[in-house]
Amino acid sequence: MILADGSVPAFAPHLEVWVLALAVGLGGVWIARVIGPKVVPAGEVVVSRRQVVFFWSAVVLMTLMAIWPMHDIAEQRLYSAHMFQHLVLTLVVPPLFWLSCPSWLAQLLVGNDGWLWKVIRWVGRPVAAWAIFNSFGLLSHWAPFVDTAVTNGPFHFSVHVLFVLTAMIMWIPVCGPWPELRLSLPGQMVYLFLQSVVPTLPAAWLANSETVVYTAYDQPIRLWDIAPLEDQIAAGLVMKLVEVAYLWAIIIVLFFRWASRHQEADRHGLDLTEREILEWEGGDRGSLTASPVADPTTERPSH
Repeated sequence: MILADGSVPAFAPHLEVWVLALAVGLGGVWIARVIGPKVVPAGEVVVSRRQVVFFWSAVVLMTLMAIWPMHDIAEQRLYSAHMFQHLVLTLVVPPLFWLSCPSWLAQLLVGNDGWLWKVIRWVGRPVAAWAIFNSFGLLSHWAPFVDTAVTNGPFHFSVHVLFVLTAMIMWIPVCGPWPELRLSLPGQMVYLFLQSVVPTLPAAWLANSETVVYTAYDQPIRLWDIAPLEDQIAAGLVMKLVEVAYLWAIIIVLFFRWASRHQEADRHGLDLTEREILEWEGGDRGSLTASPVADPTTERPSH
């Protein structure tokens, strides 16, 4: 455990974070126990155990990234901690929230013909979702942007909100609760590969810079005697190694799931195209947690 020895920021309760986390947690329980039974037909599962695990994992991780000591170290001491914090808030928490969202809830909140659905359908397109998230991500590395976020509380809060919001948009084509907006498994792999390329640009810039880019992190009080330039290089490595490794781990999981589907089809003598396999499985375009393949004894769909 980190002790506040003068280099670590003093303990701060961050009550607003706990209030938000409590509101999200209680909201999830209320939706699952009060709203769900009124919407889901009798006898059907309102939320699965796996969705419950995803939801609470997202709430816990979101809270840990926004309270002491992580929040205070990331904001006042180490830019590398700041990068790790944003990695979790954009690449781990959003997909967990999406994976915890049942399709009936997404349908209830958005509908299928209103203005909100039209917005979701537009921003959820792969090109738009990818561009929105990465445009804001690249902007967030601009030195005046970072220095302002560190020194201005309301701006800092707004930045975190936009990070999570744009990340939620970015993950729609991979694991959003709308199957019609999700890419096929090969499409998801290509999409995440392109996403893994983007962090290498600012990462190379940070790691190879001979001067400290962000003045807000160039201060005399150092955590663990880490020099500002060393901290900046570590931040670049977090982006280049940790973020890329995380995305590639997901790509590998998706590849094996895609391969298992075709292997299962071949094993039962079914010469199916990717589209036919999707229809054979009931129309689900696949996601991080989609089941590998439907029961091969089921009848092949006619066309």
